[in-house]
Amino acid sequence: MSKLNLAQAIDLTGLADKARQEAAAEIVPIEISPEERATQIPIPVGYHILCAIPEMEKAYESGIAKADETMRIEEVLTTVLFVVAIGPDCYRDEKKFPSGAWCKEGDFILVRPNSGSRLVIHGKEFRLINDDTVEAVVAEPRGIRRK
Repeated sequence: MSKLNLAQAIDLTGLADKARQEAAAEIVPIEISPEERATQIPIPVGYHILCAIPEMEKAYESGIAKADETMRIEEVLTTVLFVVAIGPDCYRDEKKFPSGAWCKEGDFILVRPNSGSRLVIHGKEFRLINDDTVEAVVAEPRGIRRK
C-alpha cells in the first residue's frame, strides 16, 4: 500500500484565483448614451403589455413629506399604470375581446395591486401585464388611490 504525501500535492487554488482575476480584467464597463438607454426598454411580445409606474406624489395633500418606505409601498401596490407598448397579439382573440382592444399606448389604466411582472430599468419601475389584466381606462389618474 502506498502512502500519500500531502506535502508534495499541488495547490491549484492559485490557478483558480488567477483565472477569475483575468476574466474580471476583461470586463470593460460600457458607456451608454441617453439615446441608447431609451432603446433598452423591452418590447412586449405576444399578448403582453409594457406599463410604466407613474410618478408618485412625494407629499400628502397636507404638505407633509412621505417617507421613502411609504413611497416604495405605494409604487409596489399601485393600481394605476401607464401603457408604454402593446404586444402584437394583444386583443386579437375576438371571442375573448368581442368589443376590441381595452386600451392603447398612452392610456392610463387600472389594474389590481401587484399585477404583472415587475422590472426596474435605469431606476424606473415597469410592469409586464397580460392584456386581460386591464380593469379600466382613466383619463385623469391623479387622485386615484388604492383602498
